[in-house]
Amino acid sequence: MRNLPIGIQTFEGIVKGEYVYVDKTRYLYELVKAGIRPDAGSPKFFLSRPRRFGKSLTISTLEALFLGKRSLFEGLWITQNTDYAFEQFPVIRIDMSKVGGAVGDELNRQLCEQIRVVGEIHAIAVEPDPNAGIYFERLIRTLATHRSGRVVILVDEYDKPIIDHITRSEHAAINRDILRQFYSVIKAMDAHMRFVLLTGVSKFSKVSVFSGLNNLEDLTMQTAYAGMLGYTQEELEFNFKAHSDALAEAEQLTLPETLEKIKHWYNGYRFSKADTKVYNPFSTLLLLKQQDFKAHWFETGTPTFLVELLKQTGFDMAHVSELEVDESAFSTYDIENLDPMALLFQTGYLTIRDYDRETGRYRLHYPNREVAAAFSDALLSGFSENTPSVSQSHLARLERSLKAADLETFFDTLKVFFAKIPYTIQLKNEKYYQTIFYLIFTLIGLRIRAEVTTNKGRIDAVVETEKEIFIFEFKLQGTAEEALQQILDKGYGQKYQGKNKVIRLFGVSFDPQERNIGRWVESL
Repeated sequence: MRNLPIGIQTFEGIVKGEYVYVDKTRYLYELVKAGIRPDAGSPKFFLSRPRRFGKSLTISTLEALFLGKRSLFEGLWITQNTDYAFEQFPVIRIDMSKVGGAVGDELNRQLCEQIRVVGEIHAIAVEPDPNAGIYFERLIRTLATHRSGRVVILVDEYDKPIIDHITRSEHAAINRDILRQFYSVIKAMDAHMRFVLLTGVSKFSKVSVFSGLNNLEDLTMQTAYAGMLGYTQEELEFNFKAHSDALAEAEQLTLPETLEKIKHWYNGYRFSKADTKVYNPFSTLLLLKQQDFKAHWFETGTPTFLVELLKQTGFDMAHVSELEVDESAFSTYDIENLDPMALLFQTGYLTIRDYDRETGRYRLHYPNREVAAAFSDALLSGFSENTPSVSQSHLARLERSLKAADLETFFDTLKVFFAKIPYTIQLKNEKYYQTIFYLIFTLIGLRIRAEVTTNKGRIDAVVETEKEIFIFEFKLQGTAEEALQQILDKGYGQKYQGKNKVIRLFGVSFDPQERNIGRWVESL
């Protein structure tokens, strides 16, 4: 059983350390083969994926490929299925994660330092310049002149200096302007290029960062590259068979049951029209290492900014599973006008669930249980302003009270979430209430089982336990009796008949003065 490459982001380190490597060289060959002929135009690509999804490893593998390190690729797809020559080219690799915290002049200075280091690595003298863009251009020209005539440029986390300052738009805008000039050099030096790849999390519009570099081919949502990062089901089962067997033994489950549980927790990311789903590689590796099903990816970075943005913009999380957008919505990302939906997709909190070829529209949803549970919990704490530990404690009480059919305790506990909302937030419409209820019932549903739609309308919440089915309708502008009557008029309970379970119907109203749940009534 090979070691798992946790925390190892270099291709050479994985191969020489005999760690598990999921072979992605078929995708890389398809990218690099376009510019093999000297007279061919240089292929230039952009790829966006969520954090910790294998972007740095992809950059490292391409670097080894262009440095001609054939021995590292023995036994992989590219050496077994092609006659790729592993021709050597000078590689300029820039890691923007190293300069992400800098702003303005300091960012420019740190970029100059990275360029100086690249020059030292290649043992060439490059005349320095205080402007990072000019210095970058001199590095490319000097390398091309003294080496092969063409260079490779690999930029990892191209957007980090913007993303790290996105809550301070003035700093983000300053860095954006510096990066715009810096990246425009790549287009100007096209004659000296062999290959270019920029990776990142966000996809800023062309009038923003890439206005000077508008000849990048965007791979982000291309069907051919949907499985290039992350693990497909086949890759998981083939490469991690021994680790999955060990996990099954630890969980006291069969292997098929274990694989289904892994899929439920960590699979589901989809980046194209094709129904190609991949696992989060970071969470999958930590699961197999620690043999513990939990929110591994989420724990490495809480999306505080996203929670605040969703609160400020009034984004309707209660209908997140019904979001339908066309492809242009995925790239609407500008510092001065942040689009919550685009951010949620690009950062990995939402993914593609379905694609309708007739309308050209995508339907979005949470990718898996890890994200649905962890992100909903973070949102619930943010919207209700309960601490995460308090939220978890109350959720556990809600779960127990429903299983015990103790509705008095259930509604008393539910009130706690609303009681913590500060008076500075004016709840004048149902959306804020609905969001909190949606998040609560999403989390309860993940703990128990939930269904929230019928063919006659949208039920506010349904929770199904082992013996009973609870149907809830909530009214901000209306009475509990009116809410209950809506359930009866629309026959919300009909789809659950025949399950040999007790169906219980509840109408709930809000008290605008108390800013909390007012009355609740149950159908007799």
